[in-house]
Amino acid sequence: MDTQLEGRVALVTGGATGIGKACALALAREGARLVISGRREQLGEQAAGEIRAAGAEVRFVRADVGRRADVESLIAQTLSTFGRLDFAVNNAGIEGPAFVPTADYPEEAWDEVLNTNLKGLWLCMKYEIPHLMKQPGAAIVNVSSVGGVNGSALGVAYHASKHGVIGITRAAAVEYGGRGLRVNAVAPGSFHTDLSHRLFPPTMHDFVAASSPMKRWGELDEIASAVVWLCSPGAGFVNGHTLVVDGGFLIQ
Repeated sequence: MDTQLEGRVALVTGGATGIGKACALALAREGARLVISGRREQLGEQAAGEIRAAGAEVRFVRADVGRRADVESLIAQTLSTFGRLDFAVNNAGIEGPAFVPTADYPEEAWDEVLNTNLKGLWLCMKYEIPHLMKQPGAAIVNVSSVGGVNGSALGVAYHASKHGVIGITRAAAVEYGGRGLRVNAVAPGSFHTDLSHRLFPPTMHDFVAASSPMKRWGELDEIASAVVWLCSPGAGFVNGHTLVVDGGFLIQ
């Protein structure tokens, strides 16, 4: 396999389903070896089987990114399996209750969403960065959302956490860009994932499609290709950027 990421090692959190799995498969097609993580072991092993069937080396590690011990173990198992870490796609996230006004939003839901989406992402970066720094051309791609740029009724904790992902990305890009580590983010619009379908039930799918200038939902390969590009040498001077992949939704 003669590809641009041949022999490199990528970690994808939340890699068992949806955008995370699509990113893992796309990275595998470019020659990367993979570790994927998630909280649901059966789904994770199924996803690893799909990636393995596509010809890539892959390991699934069960981990809750909101737990420091799990993240430490995830990084340790990545290194024990492959001996290095070149790319990290920090994708694990939850949505919390949608369409609940701020004054009515449950405190326990706020804590859960922020613990996974914001603290969990920071914990991953905290333990990834020392090992990424050892590899030339290393990169982090954090998965935010159009909800990290705009506002809506999808839930105050979801918006706060996804805005925070962009803030963490920019801070780390400034801190580590001069030391050879690039840190970027993607902000996906509407893609057919379990999370999106929980936010928008089937009765809303046509409405969501109509809200985009392209009048459709995105294909998972379209967001995965953006993530692969941000990891690739072709994005070598892209740092601290949030790449919006939304069919033009945010320009309206």
